[in-house]
Amino acid sequence: MTRSSDTIFALSSGRLPSGVAVLRISGPDARQGALRLAGTLPPARLARYGALHHPSSGELLDRALVLFFPGPRSATGEDTVELHLHGGPAVVAVVLRTLGDLPGFRPADPGEFTRRAHAHGKMDLAEVEGLADLIAAETEAQRRQALAQSAGALSRAVVGWRERLIRALALVEATIDFADEDDVPEDLTGPALHETGLLRAEIAAAVADGERGERVRDGLVIAIAGPPNAGKSTLLNRLAGREAAIVSAVPGTTRDVLEVHLQLAGQAVTLVDTAGLRETEDAVEAEGVRRARARAGSADLVLWLADDGTPAPSDLPGALTVRTKSDAGEGGALAGGLAISARTGAGMDALLAEIERRAETLGGGEPALVTRARQRAALGAALEHLDAALAHGSGAEDLLAEHLRLSARALDAVVGRVDVEDVLDALFRTFCIGK
Repeated sequence: MTRSSDTIFALSSGRLPSGVAVLRISGPDARQGALRLAGTLPPARLARYGALHHPSSGELLDRALVLFFPGPRSATGEDTVELHLHGGPAVVAVVLRTLGDLPGFRPADPGEFTRRAHAHGKMDLAEVEGLADLIAAETEAQRRQALAQSAGALSRAVVGWRERLIRALALVEATIDFADEDDVPEDLTGPALHETGLLRAEIAAAVADGERGERVRDGLVIAIAGPPNAGKSTLLNRLAGREAAIVSAVPGTTRDVLEVHLQLAGQAVTLVDTAGLRETEDAVEAEGVRRARARAGSADLVLWLADDGTPAPSDLPGALTVRTKSDAGEGGALAGGLAISARTGAGMDALLAEIERRAETLGGGEPALVTRARQRAALGAALEHLDAALAHGSGAEDLLAEHLRLSARALDAVVGRVDVEDVLDALFRTFCIGK
């Protein structure tokens, strides 16, 4: 990343041409640079329509809306200007070129506006991750979850946990350093351990729910498995709405894992067509079978297809058994499963309803707090230190305090920073020591 003292600019709206193109400027010279183009600026956070001219030649560049957001009350924490131009490529190009010629101005690096917002305390790391997920969201479930993250759902929870952890740590520190003070109660470790236990339960619940959050963010994986020639590729094509897989009556046609991405029940789904599971002497097919078993074993949901209704093997627990080719024999549902004809579409509505029901169980409900492996790892480290603190308990206040400090540092990996000043502030505020 180049120097943070530069003033940066970039097109912040979508692909050109468009009705309006939003060009953003941020940095110490943003106001002065905009003045050189617009002549005057409107009052803060109010829009004004006017002409933009080249600073040297005076040539009219465009007529645009201009908005000024003085720092630190701006998206980046710096002086920020928005130019709402006409969205023609030539208009945008000439304004970008003109800004690039101003001293101290340069095009923004990818993500640099958000990076500056983070550096100036406008967004913490979890909110930045939520914003990135919101931009990439393709489904309703992803949108809702990313919006909650970018609005600080995880951040608020972590800040609350951290404040309670600091208070517990302050109680332990008071026991260690100020036990002889008259205004310090005798039993402080007990309340600290009680609060630690409550924190441990809340953080553990969020971590346990993290798998659901990661499923929504990354998409559910649904594997289609079964013996050769059971109709797996035909079902994949039916669900995808196109000829994504080769369909053949010859067993062993599918040799590798084939993936198709689509949306079901408002969630992102990756359908995986696997090789038919059978014993084979063919080395290539055998590798396909090995990959199929591995992919099915790691999937969120397995559709086990068999034209005779044979149940799934024991190494695929929870698989949904689907009897295929129902148009070639007796129809109707199976015990614990469904009967379909992917060729005619018979039974597909019932199958889709069941898939959507299971998808809702796996990734539905209120947005999860934890949505990334990084967040889960940091909270997991905090849990380990809370467990260690509870294990030491009363009588080992030095070790208890150290594990609470380490747990606070683990929370710091998600958002914010805990230091000794926070602990001292809580300590003196609670017990009025040194009055």
